[in-house]
Amino acid sequence: MSKTPNIKHIIEGETDFLVFKKKHSVKGPRAKDKLPFYNPAMELNRDLSILVCQWLINNSSKHVHILDGLAASGVRGVRIKNEVIGDFDITINDWNMDAYDLIQENVKNRSLTNVDVLNKNLNTLLSEKKFDYIDVDPFGSPAYFIDSAIRSISNKGILACTATDTATLCGVYPKVCNRRYDAMPFHSFFMKEVALRILVGFICREAARYDKGIKPLLCHSNDHYFRVYIMVRNGVDSANDSLKNLSIIQSDEFIFSKNPGVNVGPLWIGKLQNKQMIKELRTILFEKQLNTKNTLWKLLDLLEEEADAPGFFYTTDDIASLLKVSPPGMNTVFKKLKNNGYKVSRTHFSPTGFKTNAPKKKIESVFKNYS
Repeated sequence: MSKTPNIKHIIEGETDFLVFKKKHSVKGPRAKDKLPFYNPAMELNRDLSILVCQWLINNSSKHVHILDGLAASGVRGVRIKNEVIGDFDITINDWNMDAYDLIQENVKNRSLTNVDVLNKNLNTLLSEKKFDYIDVDPFGSPAYFIDSAIRSISNKGILACTATDTATLCGVYPKVCNRRYDAMPFHSFFMKEVALRILVGFICREAARYDKGIKPLLCHSNDHYFRVYIMVRNGVDSANDSLKNLSIIQSDEFIFSKNPGVNVGPLWIGKLQNKQMIKELRTILFEKQLNTKNTLWKLLDLLEEEADAPGFFYTTDDIASLLKVSPPGMNTVFKKLKNNGYKVSRTHFSPTGFKTNAPKKKIESVFKNYS
């Protein structure tokens, strides 16, 4: 290795590997440092990518090419190669020379085969090769890499990306969001869903420029990041069909919105989850040795439940605050709405959140007359 800083062994899933030691504790998704950073808080993110890669290979009739494009310590790529079963090769890339050396060391220690370790600018690499699965996990916004990733991804390949610029997407910095994603966010109690849909909508528009369409497979929000897995499909018809799911929404259309007259988006208004895929991921999860298995199981359960729910959620606390009443329990809300023939489901965006097709007056009635 070009440098010999202190390193330590880590075990995630079924893989042990080397990472650089950190002098201080770090919160959040990443930290700016001269050395590549390993963040234990992103273990669930990596575990889920193991499941999705396994699902892709299980459903592929050909050899699969996988790219971990911004690999940092290389943990995700090394784990995919070690824990995913099937006919595939993987390219693990990072522009940082220390990262490159560390990844090579980990590949060598695990005696992994069909692994290509590169030290390149990601956009350059994406212009040179085609991949069936591309993972983009940057510090901050993935916006700078989406165009190249769309051009590189194969037909019906999966683009997986993480966005840690949550404040920007959630409307704290609307001008920044407009610059990066060409969309206006909406700072509100349901801002995380708006943010996630802005990210998916941005990918949809980038894909359409190359006559490609998208199919969201699994998209979720975490405390400090957004994560999407999107299938990209070639063809003008696919592009046109995808664009039908884009819209600019007037904030007046959001029930219980406190900021009327604001244009939000453009954003994705179609489904964010593929219900059948989530069921198959749960079967794969049962077969894998993952430290976050219980948490992943609960997340997949919530994502499946809200897969067919209407867009945008409410929270009991925020509605109660607006109506100046005490919030009813979730069970009460669900029971009363279902008894009146309306659909209602939980959401992963908030433990006090729910989605329903009930009109505003009916929701208000539940909150004002639940005792």
